Amino acid sequence: MDSPENPSGQVVGMEQDATPTLVDVDTAVLLLGAGVTAITHPLLYVKLLIQSSQSAAFGRKFIKTKMEAMEKEIRNAPLAFKLSVWNNFGFLNMDGKEDLHVGHEPLPPTVGTTMFGRRVLYLPGFFSYAQHIVKVDGRRGLFRGLSPRIVSSTISTVVRSKVKQQVEVFSKRDDLQISLRKVVRETSHEMIIQCLSRVATHPFHVMSVRCMAQFVGRELKYGGIFSCIVKIFKEEGLAGFYVGLVPHVVGEVLFLWCCNLLAHFINTYAVDENFSQASAVRSYTKFVMGIAVSVLTYPFMLVADLMAVNNCGLAAGLPPHSPIFKSWLHCWNHLSHKGYLFRGSSFFFRRVPVTSQPCIED
Repeated sequence: MDSPENPSGQVVGMEQDATPTLVDVDTAVLLLGAGVTAITHPLLYVKLLIQSSQSAAFGRKFIKTKMEAMEKEIRNAPLAFKLSVWNNFGFLNMDGKEDLHVGHEPLPPTVGTTMFGRRVLYLPGFFSYAQHIVKVDGRRGLFRGLSPRIVSSTISTVVRSKVKQQVEVFSKRDDLQISLRKVVRETSHEMIIQCLSRVATHPFHVMSVRCMAQFVGRELKYGGIFSCIVKIFKEEGLAGFYVGLVPHVVGEVLFLWCCNLLAHFINTYAVDENFSQASAVRSYTKFVMGIAVSVLTYPFMLVADLMAVNNCGLAAGLPPHSPIFKSWLHCWNHLSHKGYLFRGSSFFFRRVPVTSQPCIED
């Protein structure tokens, strides 16, 4: 009678030993996610400030002494270059006199040349912007708005793992033999997971964006997580936690479908089975497609970030830094008209966009 009990006792012991292991794995994943979020936060912080600083008329707040140092070099430049400077910045009128305007871009541009010898204005990149933040707020200033992002990352990891477990249970019931149908089914599951995760974490994204955007106007309106929750709910209600949700979800859904379908078609029809490195090429296809598609869906992320700040009482979301948008489509149309749909997509070599030139008769 003892022998039947021993195996069962061993099984129970194994289950008890296995449970802490799973908990340890989940804890390790959460800690890893929090660490990655903290390391990459300065990059997203600078990107947000670049987005906010140039959503309207940008680059107009310059230090007078630095602009006087650039004045001679600009005046000796070709007429087309002068017109581009005048149109985009407004500090040089047609009489050649300085005319400073209100704006946010904290550092002046520098005159440079492209590889073809064309003279252009370069705006400050990531390192220049980060140094400016450290100079103003110290090193801790680079991590403004980090706590809501860590909470968002933790919630996203938990929601994804729970939903993925439920989705896998249903997906095992139907083994699809057709490759395309399998890709569609898997992408649909990923879309459900992504949408639920975004709905759960978007309020913390709004808090983080607003905390970071306070750098523009030097406000102290949003502090810790609980004070942010109280402030947003009191002023905007529940809807305030989900401003900018629609473009964010649309962008992520488009990213998933385009990336997965393009990777499938390339692996199926473009990669030859006789090629010796076919398996290696297929393993990198989805990664490469992800980079390419993320560039195309970036405007949705930009609009979502701008809508999170727009008309919330911060200087970054009010004129003259930004118009007041009625909806995310209004914001999209405004950015498209101004040519700013890809603002902040690059951290380096940020050139001044060329706008339409006025007709000047000599």
